[in-house]
Amino acid sequence: MSYPPARYEGENGEISATYRPAGHEPELTYPSGNTVHYLATGESTGGLFGLYRWEMGPNPSGPGKHFHRSISESFYILTGTIRIYNGERWIDTVPGDFVHVPAGGVHAFRNESGEPASMLLHFSPGAPREGYFEGLAEGLDKLSDEERSEFFLRHDNHWL
Repeated sequence: MSYPPARYEGENGEISATYRPAGHEPELTYPSGNTVHYLATGESTGGLFGLYRWEMGPNPSGPGKHFHRSISESFYILTGTIRIYNGERWIDTVPGDFVHVPAGGVHAFRNESGEPASMLLHFSPGAPREGYFEGLAEGLDKLSDEERSEFFLRHDNHWL
């Protein structure tokens, strides 16, 4: 395996780093109290990846079994215990654990511990997952079955 083609052709580098302090407010708070921090969006990384900090409260939450056709998804556990389905079985992951799911890989995650938990979610390439997260926060119950199906297809979520 080799390095990808150069994306920067300048001679002296450039000032282009971004900084997000730890105390930055989350971009999205769900009615359940769960929050999402948009650390790096697909737009801000030129489509390379998206990185989000997902913070869950003590109440059970998380999506059921599904897969994505166009993106991989990785999980890095920061705090608490999060159950992750790896396509074969549920794993109780703890801080420091990492799970990578290639495109097409069946997966799910849940916080069923009764305690808060948090993780980093990494998507590659950088799809516009913010629209998916925001649509979920707005509530899908007001959509028709057809609209709900279109929403999931538009955001590359294929439920099992």
